[in-house]
This record gives sequence, structure tokens and C-alpha cells, in this order.
Amino acid sequence: MKSNFWEKVSAFVNVKNEIDIGAADIRIRNNIRFRGMTVFILAFAIIIASVGLNLNSIPVIIGAMLISPVMGPILGFGLGLAEGDTDLVKDALKNFLVMVGISIVASAIYFLLSPLSPSQKTELLARTNPTIYDVLIALFGGAAGMFAQSQKEGGTVIPGVAIATALMPPLCTVGYGLAHLDPKFIFGALYLFIINSIFIALATFLVAKYLHFPSAYQEDEQRRRRARRAIWAIMLIIVVPSIFSAVGIVRETNFERNVETLVEKNKTIGRSYIFNYEIQKVGRRGHSVQLYLAGEVLSDGEKESIYLDAEELGIKRNQLSFHEDAAVRAGVDGELLKNFYQDNAKKLQELNATVKDLESELETYKAKELPAKVIAMEIAAQYNDIQTVAVSRSEAVDPSTGSLKEGIIILLSVRHLLSQDDIDKMTVWMRVRLEDDNVTILQQMTPAAAAAPADSTSN
Repeated sequence: MKSNFWEKVSAFVNVKNEIDIGAADIRIRNNIRFRGMTVFILAFAIIIASVGLNLNSIPVIIGAMLISPVMGPILGFGLGLAEGDTDLVKDALKNFLVMVGISIVASAIYFLLSPLSPSQKTELLARTNPTIYDVLIALFGGAAGMFAQSQKEGGTVIPGVAIATALMPPLCTVGYGLAHLDPKFIFGALYLFIINSIFIALATFLVAKYLHFPSAYQEDEQRRRRARRAIWAIMLIIVVPSIFSAVGIVRETNFERNVETLVEKNKTIGRSYIFNYEIQKVGRRGHSVQLYLAGEVLSDGEKESIYLDAEELGIKRNQLSFHEDAAVRAGVDGELLKNFYQDNAKKLQELNATVKDLESELETYKAKELPAKVIAMEIAAQYNDIQTVAVSRSEAVDPSTGSLKEGIIILLSVRHLLSQDDIDKMTVWMRVRLEDDNVTILQQMTPAAAAAPADSTSN
């Protein structure tokens, strides 16, 4: 009975009839080349990703991930390691470095020349702090990509893998850091990109070995041995640092989670309240935790209680620092605060939740805020007859349905009326520029122009 069960499981996960190793090998080798069309595709992906990061637009960033060709050389590198093909490894690595260099330089130039400064940097900051989840996504995403490439006729998983592993945005974030000379963005994003690339290549190597991709030098035993030694040397160089890096990321993630648990457990202690905390890196592996308190100054016994809870969570005493600038000594003031911090603890939590909701609404409002000044300058630079430009968000008629819908109205004050063709072109431009399909452009002549003789105006 047991053997029958495992036979069914084996048949269920068997992929031998679905793979085409020869076709997969050709597809992967063709995708590592960086010339011709690939150059233009990379250029477009760089610009799209940079614009998306500049505008803090997730859909635009996803578009850049989908068309980016950077994953091709990474899969080729992993396949070359699995097949022992040193020539493929060299070609893939060379094309990979060229793509990375061009991406970083091009994005740095874009952010240097761009007149727009990102009002929100959440998407940029998200690419500066790798976590264990990034490692897992890269590892399993790379495995999924390799299985998809090995399917007969190819698979449809590659676009999803490109989005999940997110290779292009970190490179453009490095470019942003170079443009603004900010080491946090440079090294944080570069570290994330390297982590993603290494674990995608490692997953490709493991899947290729599992699927029994053939050795590149089966007929030449001496060359096969040399290639095998070179490949294992490269694997050691890649795998050993990757293990240390993954272990470090796991430790950091666990430490942050333990600090969060400590703060939640001691949110209200005695007549005091932890209203904020901050984790800071000290040296290569060390961390310090800053606890900010209000209410009464903690007694020695209360501090000892926090120390004991911290030690249970693996946080050392010397890693904790108490900031009690907003606290007062016990006494009359302390008695007054007692009811506030003990009896109203629930209200304080509700207040914190309300503040977070308001901050979220503010971020949403900022995201909808129109760059009116920049739009006015861009339009005026292209049309000399335009004197003033007003941009506002209000209800307008949806051209497709005829119903009222929130949209954007652009009012132009002109010396001479623009042609309908110019208005149509400007409408299409503004729809793309403002990421809103409901844009209405109106024009009116300035009083001085309206009073001029009829032959001084144009259609």
C-alpha cells in the first residue's frame, strides 16, 4: 500500500515527459546575448524603471521588470555552471556586467537630469534593505524560471518571475544613489541586486542538475576535468558568501521581529508608555535598540523586567537604551499621569491607529497631488501663444460614457486659439503624463488678445 502511494506521488511530480533540454539550452544561450534589439529593450526598461521610481508608481515599475532582459545572462551563468561550460559562464558574466554597468550609468544620468524630485521615496527605500524574504523569492523564483525554460515550447512563467525577483528597480535605485551621492541607496540597493542575482543563478544551477542537463565536454575528458575544477571554484566563491549573507539576513530579520515583540509586550509598563522605538546598526553585526518613553521615569525594577524579557528574546542588556525625555519623576505629576497611561491605554492605542490612518490618507492625497507648476512649464515651453496654465482636479465628463467622473481640467489662457489638432495632441500627452484617462483641456483668449483686430488671431 505504501509503495503504491509513493508510486502515485512519483508519477504526479514526474516532469520527464514535459521537458525539452535541447530546446531549453538553446533558448537560454540565445537570451544572454547583448546586442541589437536587446540594447534597445534594456534602454527602454531603464527609462521606464527610473520614471516609475521617480514618480513612486508601482505599475510603471512592474512594466520595467517585465521587459528587462537582465535575467537572461543570470540564467545562462547558472546553466553554464551546471553544464561545466566555462565559455558559457564567461559570455554570460561578460554580458551581465555590461548590462549592469549600462543600467546604473543610464539611471544615474536620468536622475541627474530629471527636473522632478520624488516627493515620496517608498519605492526607492524598499530596494535598500534586503530581507530573508528577498532571498527566498530569488531562490524559488529562479527555480520557477528554469523549470519554465525547460518546458516544451517554453513556459509562461518568466514574466511572473521577472516581477517577483525585481532585478531592474534595484539597479536604477543604485543610479539614484550615485546621482545624489547617497551611500544608503547605492550600497543597500546594490546588495539587494547581488543577492537576487546570486540566488537566481544558484537556483538555475540546482534545477539544471536535477533535470540532468548534459555536460558540455562529454567527449573531451581532460577539458571536462579542467572545466569541472573551474566551475567548483566559482561555486565555492558564490555559495560560501551567499550562505553567510543569508544567515546574516535571517539574524537581522529575527532580531527586528524580537524587538517588535519586546515593545508590544511592554507597551505600557507601570506608569510609563513606550511610544516609539528605533533599531540602529552598530558595526557589522551589532544592533542597538532605542526605546522612547513617556509617563513616569522607569524604576530599577521596571527596567529589570524589560531586561529579562529582552534576554528571553535574545536581546542583550547592553543593546537597550532608554530615552525618557518625555517622562517625569514619580510624585504629583506621576499620580496625574497614572490614570492617563494605565486606565486609558486602550484609547492611546486607538489614537495611534487613528494617526496611522491619517498618515496613510495624507500619503494618498500627496500621491494624487498634481504637479501643476511643472505641467505649466512643460506646456508653455512647447506653445509660445500660451500665457497662463491652470491645472485642477474636479468632476468632468467621461468621453467614453458621457457621465460625470473625477478627472483633470487644464485651462489655457492663450493669445491665439490653438488648433483642434494641437488640443488633441496635448490631451493624449497629458493623459500619459498624468496617468489619467479623463483629461479635459479648455482654452480661452486673454482679454488683450480678444480685443485685438480679427486678422491678428489664428485658428
